[in-house]
Amino acid sequence: MIEIIKREIIYIWYYFSVQLGQIFWYWVAGMVIGSVISVFFKDRIHNLMRNMKGDGSSLVGIIFASVLGVASPLCMYGTIPIAASFSKGGIRDEWLASFMMSSILLNPQLIIYSAALGMKVLIVRIVSCFLCGIAAGLLIRIFYKEKQFFRFDGFNEPKNKDTDPNLFIRLLKNIFRNFKATGLYFFIGILLSAVFQRYVPQEAVTFMFGGNEAWGVLMASTVGVPLYVCGGGTIPILKTWLANGMSLGSAAAFMITGPATKITNLGALKVVLGIKHFLLYWAFIILFACVSGVLINIIGF
Repeated sequence: MIEIIKREIIYIWYYFSVQLGQIFWYWVAGMVIGSVISVFFKDRIHNLMRNMKGDGSSLVGIIFASVLGVASPLCMYGTIPIAASFSKGGIRDEWLASFMMSSILLNPQLIIYSAALGMKVLIVRIVSCFLCGIAAGLLIRIFYKEKQFFRFDGFNEPKNKDTDPNLFIRLLKNIFRNFKATGLYFFIGILLSAVFQRYVPQEAVTFMFGGNEAWGVLMASTVGVPLYVCGGGTIPILKTWLANGMSLGSAAAFMITGPATKITNLGALKVVLGIKHFLLYWAFIILFACVSGVLINIIGF
C-alpha cells in the first residue's frame, strides 16, 4: 500500500512539475505587467472613461468603454466602486455596463496568463470578452434607454493603494499584492490539473466538453459557475482539458461564465443590480456563453 501511494505521488509530482514549467513564466509575466499597468496607467485608463461625453455616439461609447474595461487592471471589487464614481459623474448606463462587463471578464494580467493556452485560445478569449461587453451595453441601450439599470448607492471610489512616493517600491508592493491574491490559487490549479491528468481519462473530457455539440458548450458553461475561483488558477486546468479534447467553443464558454459568476463577486453584483436585474444578468451570461461557444465550434476557429 505504501509503495502504491509513493508511486502515485511520483506521478502527480511529474504532471505538476511539467505543468509548472510550461506556465510558470506566463504567471510571473502576468503579475509584473499587470502591476506595471496598475501603477503607471490605471488612472489614465479610468480618466479616459470619465471624460466620455454624455452627448456622444452611444455605439461608439459602448465600443470604447468595452476596450477600456479590458485594459483596466481592476478586479470585480475594484470595478464596481470605480463604476459608481463614473455613474456619479454622469456616464451613461450602457457605457457603464459595457465597461463593467468586459472588465469583469478580462484584464491585462489575465491576458498574459491566457497566452499559456496558445494564440488561438488567447484570441478567442479577448474577442469574446470584448464582444460580451458590447452586447451588454447594447442591451441596456435598447431596453433601459429611459430607465435606471444600476443602483450604486453606498459605493464609493476605492482607496488607491499605489501611493508610495518611491515608484520602484510602489511597483514591488503591487506585485506582492498580486502574488498574495493569485499565488495560492495558481498552485492549487496546477495540482488539480495534475490530478486530472493522472486520474481522469481523456475520453471522459472529450465526452464532456469535446466535439462540436452544444452539449459540451452547455456543460462547460455550467461547470464554469462553481469551479472558477481565480483566473490564474483555472489556466492549468483549461490547458489540461484542451489537451485532452475540450473544444475551443467549450473553453470560450467556460472562460465567460467562470469570471462572470465567480461566487465571491455575486454578492456585490446583487447589491448593484437588485434581484430582478441580477437574474437578467445570469440569463445574459449563460446565453451569451452558450451561443458564443456553439458559434466558435461551428465556424471551426
